[in-house]
Parts: sequence; structure tokens; C-alpha cells
Amino acid sequence: MSRKNDLPSLWSGLDRKAMAVAEFTLRQQRKRLSTWVVLLVGIAAMGVLTMFYIDSMTRDYEAVDNDGDSYDWDGDGYPNGQERLYGTDILDVDSHPGLLDPPVLPDDASVWINEDDFDWAALEEGSVGYDDNGDCDVEERTDSQKDANGNGIPCDIQLTLNRYSDSYSVRSDGNVDEDPDDEAYALEAIHRSFVLAIGKLGVVFLIGIFVPLFMATGLIRQEMTSGTMHFMLAKPIARSEVFLYRILGFLAIAWTYVTLLIVLLAIVTGFAGPSDGIFRFADLGVWLSVWLAALLAIMVYSMLFCMLGVLWKHGMVLALPIAAWELGMILTTLGAPDAAILRFSVIGWAMNIVDAGAALAWADLPLLIQMGMWGGGYGPLEGAEALNTFASTPGLNLSALATMTVSGLVLVGQAAICWFLGSTLFKSKEIE
Repeated sequence: MSRKNDLPSLWSGLDRKAMAVAEFTLRQQRKRLSTWVVLLVGIAAMGVLTMFYIDSMTRDYEAVDNDGDSYDWDGDGYPNGQERLYGTDILDVDSHPGLLDPPVLPDDASVWINEDDFDWAALEEGSVGYDDNGDCDVEERTDSQKDANGNGIPCDIQLTLNRYSDSYSVRSDGNVDEDPDDEAYALEAIHRSFVLAIGKLGVVFLIGIFVPLFMATGLIRQEMTSGTMHFMLAKPIARSEVFLYRILGFLAIAWTYVTLLIVLLAIVTGFAGPSDGIFRFADLGVWLSVWLAALLAIMVYSMLFCMLGVLWKHGMVLALPIAAWELGMILTTLGAPDAAILRFSVIGWAMNIVDAGAALAWADLPLLIQMGMWGGGYGPLEGAEALNTFASTPGLNLSALATMTVSGLVLVGQAAICWFLGSTLFKSKEIE
């Protein structure tokens, strides 16, 4: 006989048992009505949230005049911004550009609402905005007025990074980029807010915890109480292997499900989100981090809940307080991502992966938040507060890649511990 036939392959040896148990688990889960109910409820929830997102992307956002340039305070028909540009008095009806030689026709007020916007390309130069329309650099303004932020550059916006809080402070010279494009900012901020919100709360948390809660808790316990576990253990296979292979069968379903869900969400947001092209490729890094975090979270929760099911026949009762704890932890990540208590949770480490992925994919995220919250000094822009809520800096004092690596290893370690404890408990349990 050939050497190929003499030596058993990996699949025909050890992994034959794994494939048999995992395949049995797949077939069993596929035939259960509860499996389809849980999965369809998850899809329905994500679908409803996505419809709200699409509605927000197709809505018109009214531009707001944050600096008053479009107003006509003296009622002479000329917007304040145009009068400042030509050096006339915005409070004197008898002083306006129409009296100049040659006379200047009045601008439509809408011209002076979104007149500047932020100059992102100038960030490397230390400033993010310049006087695009000239209402700062008029002859009547003194040099100190033109350089109110004192950085030596007239008519600009200076951005300074606070090393202690990783936030930006904005100092603007008068009448400079003080009134950004509200609609463009709102669409970008709401889009990123949705990606982070549905990625963190929807996929990683809700799908990541509730699918294992309802599908993995009884993987071992149900077979122990029904007596079918005797058929599995009749084979030459250790109980620790049965525990592991049952989880692998479940993960084959759960991981495929969450992968397809993320792909659909990425496609919808990629085409519906604001972009200069047809598709937003810049978001793919964030979706990849959401995918990785969801896979690892599902693995840990499935091991944990299955262990609780082995521990007690009412394992769901033990699992619900843990789910409530994880809910508290994910809410903590939104306000205090570096809180030490998050180290004692699964979701805290998973959120580190998502935040690190967002930091890599959206390098301008802190700047976008700061600009929106500043809003020209007249209150937050539309979408800025939502983005500020769902976007967080990674909780570890490491680089983004190091944070993802460390967090991933911790989650794998948590899963290994739960598997070891569950296997140990399973070995000591009598099967009915």
C-alpha cells in the first residue's frame, strides 16, 4: 500500500471526532426553531437601525449662521459679512458697499452662511483654517485683531493638541473659518456615529452576547438532561474534547452569521455614506476591527455561558447577571474608556479593538470631534455630540496596533480559561 494510505491524516485521526461532534451540533442547531428566531431577531434589529441611518443620510440639514455674517443688523440690504469685507459700518444704514465707487451690489444672505469651512489640508502647517473670503483681512482691522490667537499668523485658526487629554484646543482669529459647512459636517459626523454605534452596541455587544446567551448556554446541559450525551461519550473521546467541539460547532454558525451581518452593514453604509466616490473605502478598517472584536467576544461568551450551563441546570439564571454587568461595562467605555474596572470584563477588551481600529482608519477623528463640539464658538454642530459619545480613545496607553494585539490575546486567554473551567466541571458531573 502507498505511504498515503499507511499514515492516517490529521482529519482521519484526531479531527475526525471533532468534525463528528461539530457537525452534529451544526445539524442540531439548524433544526431548532429557537436558533432561527434568535438570528432573525438580530437581523431585524440591525435592519431597523439601518433604516434610521439611511433616513438621516437622505435628509437635508439646514445651514446655521453661527457667526452672524448673513444677518443685516442695520437693514441696509447688505449682509454683515459683506460690509465687514468692504469696511463699512454694520450698524449704520447710511454706510454700505453700495455707496462706494464703483458701487457694490448686495450679496444674497445665503452666501455668508457657509462661507469658509475648515481647511483640513492645512493641518500639517499648524493651522486648519484661513480667511477664505477676506472679512478678516480688511484695512480697518488692526494687526492684533487679525492675529487674535497670537500665533504670528494673521487670519487663521490654530489647533493645539493637549498632551494630557489627547484633545484639541481651537483658537481662532476674528471672522476666520468660524462657520463650517453644517450639512457636510452633519452627514460625516452622523455617518461615523452610526458605524461606531451599531458596531459597538449592535454587533459586538447585542449580537455578541445574546446569540451565545440563548444558543450556547444549553449546548452541554441540554444533552446531559436529555440523555443524548451518553451517545457522544460512548465514543473514545474525552469530555474536555466534547465541550470544545460543541463550542466549535456553535461558532461555525455564530461566526458565519456575524460575518455576513457585518458585510451587509459595510455595504449599506459604504454606498449610503457621504463620499467623493461611489463607495466609502475608508470605513473598511473600522468594520474589520468590529468583525475581529465580535468574533472574539462571541468566542469568550459562548465558552463562559456553556460553562455556566454545565455548572447548573438553570445556567441562564447565572448568565443574566453577567450580561447586565457587561451592559454596564460597555456604557462605561463610552464615557471612561481607560477605567481600570473595564479590565474585569469581556466587552471592555473588545471595545479596545474597535476604538483602535477607528483610530487607524480615521486619523482625523479627534480633530473632527473637537471642531464639531467647538462649532465656531456658538455651540456644537449637528452630529458632533453623537460622534463625541460613541467615539473613544483606546483604553490602553499603547499604540493602536499594540492595543489590538494585547486586547485580542487577553480575549483568547479568557476563552481558554472558561474552556478549562467548563471542561473540569463537565468531568465531575453525572449524566442523567
